[in-house]
Amino acid sequence: MLFAPRLIGTTALDAEALAEDKKNCRKYGPCGLGKKALYLGGRYFERSFYTVYSDIDRVFKRVAMSRGGFTGKGAFGAMAYLVVKFADGHEKQSYVKYEDQVDRLLEQFAIEHPGIPIHSEEAERKLREAEEAEQARYLKELTSEAESAVAELRAAQEKLKRRRDLTDALARAAKQKRTIDGTSPAYRFAAVAILLLGLAAAALGVYMLINHIKNAELLTVFGFAAIFLISSTRVLPTGRNNRRYAQEEWDRALANMRELLKEESGIPIPAQYAHPVVLERMIRVLREGRAQSVDEAYETMKADLKALNRDVTVSQKEYDEVVAVKPLFLLCGYADEI
Repeated sequence: MLFAPRLIGTTALDAEALAEDKKNCRKYGPCGLGKKALYLGGRYFERSFYTVYSDIDRVFKRVAMSRGGFTGKGAFGAMAYLVVKFADGHEKQSYVKYEDQVDRLLEQFAIEHPGIPIHSEEAERKLREAEEAEQARYLKELTSEAESAVAELRAAQEKLKRRRDLTDALARAAKQKRTIDGTSPAYRFAAVAILLLGLAAAALGVYMLINHIKNAELLTVFGFAAIFLISSTRVLPTGRNNRRYAQEEWDRALANMRELLKEESGIPIPAQYAHPVVLERMIRVLREGRAQSVDEAYETMKADLKALNRDVTVSQKEYDEVVAVKPLFLLCGYADEI
């Protein structure tokens, strides 16, 4: 193996076993789940660290909200990290560009390693409190109309859950388009300018090294540092990081969802919002007695989402839901026809 991942726990794998495990691991962005080890990405390279599962105390998601938060202003984006905590208390985290990749990794991790917690201690406490508070809001008995609406939404939710590939693609495309559309062109121009300066400095530094000119090493290091810095910011326009590509991805995801809704009857929401979380929030509205029909639940759910902004404190569970689906509504302006 040309670049073997570095050990971050205490139990090392032999080189042959490590190479085989890394080669066959399931990839989630820069991270990976192997049979013997969990792999984390580094600053520049994917799956550049590893730890065997027996060394892990808990693994969880950490998020940092970008400027703009839940409002319609700026880029709706969160910086997501996969965090591994060890028994001695120290942590190692890996930045993951798409938050749903962390969610999918943790979902699979919980299935394969049920004895290892997938939430931080604080998150576990808040989840328990939120669950208790949520259950207290539900009515003990619903009207027959509300019961019927809940059953209809549950059936629709199961149909969407069977096509997680399409619902995840829809949510991911919306988030990507919102983030790219919200990035100021000035940042991209500045990134290109710094990259060009870095390339020029690196080339000049190499030339000076060859000709034994003073301070060549410093200039070379500066040039390559600028190149790596801009590459790591993901602001630089690339084949997959530009407005045209983001629009194409959104159009493709939306077209696929519209096809699914044609094939599957009984999903009572527009294709651009067709996600299990949207239906779950509608079900919650009905169980709280704030609506009696599917249409009423849909309108109330939209109003709830619209009311959320960066000044509103939400539970971890609701945060995860909002991050997953609010970009869909922001992108489409909460309109039913687009």
